[in-house]
Amino acid sequence: MFITMALSSSAVIHNHMNINMKRFNMVRVHQELILEIPKSKRPNKATHLAESICNVLHRSPSRSIDLLRYHEEKLSTPTMSPREDISQKWRQIHGCSNWENILDPLHPCLRREILKYGEFAQATYDAFDYDSLSQYCGSCRYNRNKLFQKLGLSRNGYAVTKYIYAMSHIDLPRWLERSLVADTWSRDSNWIGYVAVSDEQETRRIGRRDIVVAWRGTVAPCEWYEDFQRKLDPIGKKGAKVEHGFLSIYTSKSDTTRYNKSSASDQVMKEITKLVKFYEQKGEEVSVTITGHSLGGALALLNAYEAAYKVPNNVPISVISFGAPRVGNITFKQELEEMGVKALRVVVKQDWVHRMPGLVFNEAFKVFDEITSLEWVYTHVGAELNLDVGSSPYLKGGGMNLSGFHSLETYLHLVDGYLSSETPFRNEAKRDVALVNKYCDMLVDELRIPQCWYQLANKGLVCNDHGRWVKPKRDPDDIPSHHDDPLVPDETQTYMMTLVSS
Repeated sequence: MFITMALSSSAVIHNHMNINMKRFNMVRVHQELILEIPKSKRPNKATHLAESICNVLHRSPSRSIDLLRYHEEKLSTPTMSPREDISQKWRQIHGCSNWENILDPLHPCLRREILKYGEFAQATYDAFDYDSLSQYCGSCRYNRNKLFQKLGLSRNGYAVTKYIYAMSHIDLPRWLERSLVADTWSRDSNWIGYVAVSDEQETRRIGRRDIVVAWRGTVAPCEWYEDFQRKLDPIGKKGAKVEHGFLSIYTSKSDTTRYNKSSASDQVMKEITKLVKFYEQKGEEVSVTITGHSLGGALALLNAYEAAYKVPNNVPISVISFGAPRVGNITFKQELEEMGVKALRVVVKQDWVHRMPGLVFNEAFKVFDEITSLEWVYTHVGAELNLDVGSSPYLKGGGMNLSGFHSLETYLHLVDGYLSSETPFRNEAKRDVALVNKYCDMLVDELRIPQCWYQLANKGLVCNDHGRWVKPKRDPDDIPSHHDDPLVPDETQTYMMTLVSS
């Protein structure tokens, strides 16, 4: 009953547009930005095949053959499009006009940037040590200098400058991963995210020095979202209130811990303000982009709220979140808007997490304005990009696959294939379809991609010189060390100078 209510509540407003994408050539002029949506390329064999796949859906007996053939044809093609120079239009892509007129239809440059930030959020899952039999459970498996290289994200042109750790004094079941080994790296803290900054080449392409904060969420939130503490705690000085559990994760600290003598809030804000000051003193334009999925999206909004108070007003702050729940009340939303924070929420219609908390009373409840303005009513913030699992011929659309609907890789797949609310899945989508099944079972069986395939070889065991299977020791460079985080000032200065000269 609870899940049924969640799936049926909170009506979402769509902005429908009648568009013929085959003949579409539109130029929108907004402020100083000219965004052109190019004409479709001349149809080829693969395009015709893709269109037939989208049309036949599940009713054609030849669907499995066509879909598998089309997928195999794509195996020898690149997984991403060339990245365009957006230096003259980055403010619009970053949300200065709340992404007006470039969400539906979705502009190609915005799509690529959303995918980039989504991959940064996905990295917090792919590098996280979930193994409860590991003494490093709850940490990142790689040090910050190797993170993007190990995950294949070096191509994005960013470098990690800081790891963030968080703890929780509240009872959120299964959020805080703990090792079952007695001699563990930490019993109180988890790796929760990182700060990264664009390198010289990427900075030229995107038109400014971009500081990114990526927050980790949860792979299976359905295990703990039911236990939401509905309590709202005050934040700021103007009546804003936010969910108690999110705020506790963001602000908790303890002198008895190794990694959280300072809170996640303290760690991230110290790094952001340091980087902003460094690059502004060099005369560069700077932006702050905060991203996260699920719980990470909630933390991203709290981070943006604090950054808006502490970072100079001329620095634009944007949040790109995926499947994020509501965080605070209407005053919280209004304060963020007044401070100029821009937020883009990417949601999937079948995912119920973005409908929580505030299942019944929320910003969509317009019957009584006096109800929606109450301090205990949860309200979403920002613009929304609404996706539908049913739009992709690759995904299983039926059933109650809650973890699959909520998976970040499902979100990124749908973003890659989204053209507009009136058109089918994009033929030119390049992102590897197999990534969808990393942590779930969302791909149709015809593709023959195993479910939950992303794991260490042999579940982390290696065969030693004596023929015995053992758990290997971590590379010393990848062992968490509280002496390395935060960076000492001299080391930070040296690292930044390396970025500048690269």
